[in-house]
Amino acid sequence: MKKIRFFLVPVLAVTIIFTGCSQTASTQDNQTEAFEGAVKIALSDDEITVNGKAVATDSSEAVYVGADIVYYEEGKDETYGEGSEEDSHSIEEAAGHTVITITQPGTYEVSGKISSGQIAVDLGEDSKEDSEAVVNLILNNAEINCSVASSIVVFNAYECGSDKEEDASPDVNTENAGFNLILAKDSENVINGSYVAKIYKDGTTKEDIENDEAKKKYKFDAAIDSLISFNIESEENGKLIVNAENEGISSALHMTINGGEITINSSDDAINTSEDNISVLTINGGTIICDSGFGDEGDGIDSNGYIVINDGYVIACANGKSQDSGVDSDKGIYINGGTVLASGNMYDEVSSDSKQLFSVFNFAQTVQENELIMITDEKEQPITAFSAVNTYSTVVYSQPELSEGTYHLYKVSSVTGDLNGSIYTNISDYQNEMQLEGGSGFMMGGPGMGGGRAQMPDGEKPEKPDGDVPAMADGKRPEMNKEGKLHGEKGIENGEMEVSKDFVLSKDSYQFSGISEVK
Repeated sequence: MKKIRFFLVPVLAVTIIFTGCSQTASTQDNQTEAFEGAVKIALSDDEITVNGKAVATDSSEAVYVGADIVYYEEGKDETYGEGSEEDSHSIEEAAGHTVITITQPGTYEVSGKISSGQIAVDLGEDSKEDSEAVVNLILNNAEINCSVASSIVVFNAYECGSDKEEDASPDVNTENAGFNLILAKDSENVINGSYVAKIYKDGTTKEDIENDEAKKKYKFDAAIDSLISFNIESEENGKLIVNAENEGISSALHMTINGGEITINSSDDAINTSEDNISVLTINGGTIICDSGFGDEGDGIDSNGYIVINDGYVIACANGKSQDSGVDSDKGIYINGGTVLASGNMYDEVSSDSKQLFSVFNFAQTVQENELIMITDEKEQPITAFSAVNTYSTVVYSQPELSEGTYHLYKVSSVTGDLNGSIYTNISDYQNEMQLEGGSGFMMGGPGMGGGRAQMPDGEKPEKPDGDVPAMADGKRPEMNKEGKLHGEKGIENGEMEVSKDFVLSKDSYQFSGISEVK
């Protein structure tokens, strides 16, 4: 696999050995090279230093403080933007934040903690066309807290991708993107961030709004938000925890995750790429755990274009109170490798062009948070067991060890085996198994209730709602197979689904519905 290569020069410029995003699958190494000579930014509430000296206040310097933070101001009328009172913040609260702005290409290492602050990358509007306008931001035991906006925001740097729909493809290589977020070796980094509701351009009138002609000036949905394509890299054992008031990590175009232990707790989509019909979210490695259960809705992972998973451990839990998906994409979801657990109350179709076999289980009754589901082979040898932090009715599961054949499904009370996230492999023991049965074919919607239960920073958990979410009536239906039946080995005969304890998995039979305890 190729590595991204960076070269520091005296003015902090970075030379990249590639130009432009190519339309080929990314093959980056999960390990980053050593970053000798990185500019060291030390955060604290008392003093911010750059290479051991007090940070500059002159905007011509490579790093400076003093820029106004972009936030949604309270008390504004409808011509200001689309935010509600809940989205608004006072001038005093915003003024209490320190914005650390990076203005020149280079490699920057951030450590320490700031209670009210933001890291902003802004190399100027012209930088989007400049392949040398690249910032590598290394997080080395950093904690950044921002209550009025994103904790890390990228305004301007090189954009390697195309935003033209005719160029759209699920195969995008972002290895020379203008922003790289890097998790240092053995580091644990915490981002607690907010968002900025849509603010209109100056001079917007009521007539503009009525005629749907109001233009956006600012909008940042996530705790880590970039207006350009970017990569997430990690050295050995690099960790990132994101606690988000809205979305967790977002890109306006493409995002590629190549490694790291990443945990995201969010009140909306945990990960999002937002350019309609174009954006590509690519996952090539790492352990990514997404819990979108802290608001009223949210997909685990969402892309307005494509989702491509090539490797890694991906656990994506949608909001248990809403009809959202563990993985949701407008243009296509491709599972080509890795281990994927995506739980929610809606199935967003995974492409049959995926290179790795996957299974889709739809349950007759809601599966509760942390409830263990175990898959065995035909000889009752355990293959895997998993749980989710949300309540759900539909789960997508894929791992390299799954092959065509017959499997059995159980609920169990406990498992002994190798644990990664909430997925067990190499299972040596399990307790209190209860066998499940179901049918192949039609994806029926099931009830869903409750929210994610991951711990928030203060140790509190969101309350569960009362009652059930209504059963889905508009879930996606698979296409007919060659025999004129819905996808599934046996299909549905005379309006009734044939139920079996055998789950026969193949390229053409991967959806199983009405799953419940064997009677």
